[in-house]
Amino acid sequence: MNNGSLFARVFQPNEVGTPFQIPPITMFQFRRLNWTGVQTLLRQCRSLQSNFSSTVSGTRNMFIQVQDTPNPNSMKYFPGKDVLGSGTLDFPSIDQTMRSQLARQLFRVDGVERVFFGPDFITITKVDDTDWKTIKPEVFAIIMDYYASGLPIVTEGNSNSDTQVNEDEDETVLMIKELLDTRIRPTVQEDGGDIIFVGFKDGIVRLKMQGSCSGCPSSVVTLKNGVQNMLQFYVPDVLGVEQVEDEMDVMSAEQFAETERKINEREKPKKE
Repeated sequence: MNNGSLFARVFQPNEVGTPFQIPPITMFQFRRLNWTGVQTLLRQCRSLQSNFSSTVSGTRNMFIQVQDTPNPNSMKYFPGKDVLGSGTLDFPSIDQTMRSQLARQLFRVDGVERVFFGPDFITITKVDDTDWKTIKPEVFAIIMDYYASGLPIVTEGNSNSDTQVNEDEDETVLMIKELLDTRIRPTVQEDGGDIIFVGFKDGIVRLKMQGSCSGCPSSVVTLKNGVQNMLQFYVPDVLGVEQVEDEMDVMSAEQFAETERKINEREKPKKE
């Protein structure tokens, strides 16, 4: 998420490796290649691909891709299969993983701070002082093993339904929800997160950022320069946008402030 566009996207292939590498062939060999040679080349490619799958995932036969997000502490993992199929689910802490054993297992990886499920991806958010090189192998293994087990990703309930239309809502709220669902939310999800409608009062739209967007350094810029401008363009009644912080984020900020206050108190020179 940068100032130049509503949302920035940077794609990188899986660092584990590529599925297979086509055997090198010279131009001279290519000119003399007949159908039998083509068949041989294809068999070599299939053999290399098969060997790669067995080496990387054993009997699990899964190839996971990763993708960077605008948040340097968040990364998207694509298992190549549905995660939720549709919608999203956010797990700000391990205490909120009762609905998903997979999310709970991912939180047990040292350095994982937040887990987020999308339709076909999983976003992992790490703490600042942890390197991705130490987290990735464990995350890969947990995802592969869990999919191989055949267990459900979530055990109960559905994904976020904040933009579900209610009969008693006025036209302004309905327009805001439609814009969030059709124009804004898909782009946010491509960046590994989601944006949740909390409420609309006195011209202010209250929204919550989830996944990679929660705690992202540029999330405020995204809300003001992207989301707010779009909502105000289509819905004249919208005067502004306000971000609602997650309860866990608020608690962490309060605890940090309290800890900092105590440290400052200790460092103050004592009066004689």
